[in-house]
This record gives sequence, C-alpha cells and structure tokens, in this order.
Amino acid sequence: MPENGSKSLRLVVMGTGPFAVPMFQSLVASSHEVVAVVTRPDRVARGRRPPPNPMRQAAEQAGVPVLDPSDINADDARAEVADLRPDLLVVCDYGQILSPAALSVASYGGINLHGSLLPRHRGAAPVQWAILEGDPTTGVSVIRMSPRLDAGAVIVSREQPIAADDTAATLEERLAAGGGEAVLAAIEAIHAAGGEDVGAPQEPSLVTRAPRLTKADGLLDWSQTAAELERRRRALEPWPRVASFFAPAEGKPQRLVLAEVAVGEPAPAAAEPGTILAVDRGEPGGITVACGEGTTLIVRQLVPEGRRLMTAGEFLRGSSLREGCRLESGDGSAGAVAGAPPNGQTL
Repeated sequence: MPENGSKSLRLVVMGTGPFAVPMFQSLVASSHEVVAVVTRPDRVARGRRPPPNPMRQAAEQAGVPVLDPSDINADDARAEVADLRPDLLVVCDYGQILSPAALSVASYGGINLHGSLLPRHRGAAPVQWAILEGDPTTGVSVIRMSPRLDAGAVIVSREQPIAADDTAATLEERLAAGGGEAVLAAIEAIHAAGGEDVGAPQEPSLVTRAPRLTKADGLLDWSQTAAELERRRRALEPWPRVASFFAPAEGKPQRLVLAEVAVGEPAPAAAEPGTILAVDRGEPGGITVACGEGTTLIVRQLVPEGRRLMTAGEFLRGSSLREGCRLESGDGSAGAVAGAPPNGQTL
C-alpha cells in the first residue's frame, strides 16, 4: 500500500482490445506507476499470424512489461501479479472475468472502464447497443469490480452525445479518448478515501443488457422500420456490417453489404417489406426499399459479394435488380451467416 501522502499508486493494467489503449496511455503519462500490462495470450490459427493485440503493442512501445496468462484466475497467474505489489488493478476490454481471489492481490482491488452509462448496456457490446436502441447519449463508467459482470458501484461517469451519423467505430473512438480522464478521476477518489468503498450502487431496475453481436445480427429484417435499419447499419460498422440478399432470375443469390443508407419517404400502404420500390441509375443513384410500418430505406452505397465498394448507380447499371424485385434476409443455405471476428475484436 502507498505511504501516507504519496500521490503515486502502483497500477497493473489489464486489457486487450483497442478501447483500452488511450486509457493506458493516460496512466503511463500520469504520476502513477504502471508496473505491468496483463493481456490475453496470442492465438495462432492454422499456422497464421495472430491478429494484432492493441494493448500488447501499446505496452511494448511504452516499455511496460507484459504478462499474458491463459487464465488470470489460476494460482500461478495470481502469484505473478501479486509479486508486482500492485495497489490497484485497472481493467478495460480485457476478455477474462476476474475472481475475488484475483482481485484481492491488489491493495485497493480493481476498477473497470466500461463503454456505457451503467447500469444501461451491461455486457460486451455497449457501444453498438447504444446506437441500436436509439439512445441520444451514452458515455463511459468507471466501476468497482465485483464478481458479477459490470455490476459494481459506479465511481465516475462521463456523458457523451451520440451524433446522427455516428457509427460504432466513430463513437467508440470518442468514448475511448475520454476514458483516461475518467479513470484518473476514479483513482484519485479511491486514493483520497484510503481504499475504502466509493461510488454509487447501480439501480437494478435500470439494468439493460448489451450481449456480444454475431455475424447473423448483420442480416437485415426488412419488417423493421427504416429508422431501426439505419441505426443497425451504423451500429454494426465496421463489424459485422449489415447485408441482404438479392436472388436474380438466373444464378445464385447475391449477398449485398449495405455501406451507406438513409431513411426515405413513406411507402405505399400495400408495399411488402423488402420490395424494391424505385431505382435511380444516375450518380450516386439509389435503391429505395420498402420497410416495416410503411417506411422506406434508400441504399446509397453497397458492396456486392466478391466486389468493391460502389455507389448504387454503379451497381444498378450492371445488375438485373429493378423495381418489384425483393431483397431477402438470407439465401436459404446452411451456414450462410457463420463466422465471427478473431478474439471477439472488431475488424
């Protein structure tokens, strides 16, 4: 434990994904001492190089030692962290849940930086779900770590508006950039209290969940409203992105990734969701699709399967898609939506 009057704490930072990097860099630049980074071990698949580990890269650049136990709760891993004599564990985007025994190796226990205003959006994908749900604002929360996921007392929270054109990538970048200040404020609160409990308990009635997304979540259900589908396009960018299928008169169904969309004018009352109502072969062009509750979505840019990003006008000039055709949620084949990003990270 630090001596009385000391402003410096010995910190062990635990993280893997990119969301933790700005926070880590803020701690390295602070008066506190980051004695090690604990991250997930690299996983090599079929002899290929493992995907980049942003926290490993940041730690190596900063000259901070890196530990990568396969199980942070194992006796040998806990002993290795305890040997560092940490005052506090700072966790963000790590990928493992710490047991009470693992948290107890630090004098002040652990805190966690989470990408939402808890108790809203507990779980692995808070940034995406904030956009999916149409929240006007979100933010970051720094909480006391507890055995239950994202359930600890909130020490510090910082609000951030969600812009009308925010994708998960742009919003996550802004939230991550503010994470360092929030964590430093929480550390100062804990230090000032001498390690005693600080923060406000979360209200159980306000808890919502933000489960990890899969590739299947990117298949559009045209019975949803255009506003819901537009938010889904932004929430699932850059992964897994949103897609639909067009089945031409001849040949196999074609997967279309929708890269830019906009809410259109109301549709005729009898329009079946997924029906193409209008096409514009000009430049940039557009494809107007009927959606739920009499709404329409205009596709401005798309990526046809196996091809490059193109405007709707470019695509239409080489496609048989026309008014009256339909876009479907799937191609009907087994495994059509299989797949996930490596290590649960965005691509």
